[in-house]
Amino acid sequence: MLADLDDYDGLTFEVIEAEVADGTPVVSRGVYLVPNLITTMSLLSGFFSILASTQGHFYKASLAIFLSAILDGADGRVARMLNAQSPFGEQYDSLADMLAFGVAPAILIYSFALMPLGRVGIACAFIFTACAAFRLARFNVQIGVVDKKYFVGLASPLAAILVTSAVMVAVDHNQWIGKYDFYITMLCAVWVVVSGLLMVSNIKYYSFKEFDKKKVPFVALIAGVLVMGIVLYDIPVGILAIGIIYALSGIVSTLKSKVKT
Repeated sequence: MLADLDDYDGLTFEVIEAEVADGTPVVSRGVYLVPNLITTMSLLSGFFSILASTQGHFYKASLAIFLSAILDGADGRVARMLNAQSPFGEQYDSLADMLAFGVAPAILIYSFALMPLGRVGIACAFIFTACAAFRLARFNVQIGVVDKKYFVGLASPLAAILVTSAVMVAVDHNQWIGKYDFYITMLCAVWVVVSGLLMVSNIKYYSFKEFDKKKVPFVALIAGVLVMGIVLYDIPVGILAIGIIYALSGIVSTLKSKVKT
């Protein structure tokens, strides 16, 4: 294996990873194309969101973050389907998540509402970014240790959706803007900080990673259709409501377990 590493000339663009195949350490070269391209598209969406936020195009910036969340969910599933998982892909995915779900939502809500608060607004936005970094780092070191059925702390894409959907609701219902600017600003400051702290909490959230492998009662399908109908009536409000319910579900289940013990 060391000999293979010595063959690397240092001039070509290449990724060299140490892997274990059939119990034998081997060195592999190259990357899996499809899942890493999907991750790159997620990264691009996050980058575009930052540019749109700084230019005042808040709705476009929000949609770009939603697209990043969809692509982030797709790259892992595609990698598992193609048996194309690798340490490089895991690390690359985390770095893309940091930009798309740590930096982009913070810049979005700062540009939209927190800028008048000056340094306090910067601090609130940075708390969210820092918590996203802590959340992703903790997730990486806990892979294979914690139960895959649950997330420890709110997942960074879900926290980003909480922030992003709140901005979209404010933009859609802009009759509030100009009349209640101070209250909207303070609410956004509290909202982004709370969303960030939920990421680094020890609250357990159901991950739904094994949900698609299990049968459920037929009535669950009907309930899902009804929820979709409600969301389609006002998509940003519906997504925000579902996000809040999900965030509260972890808190409620944690409090129930504490009461039982």
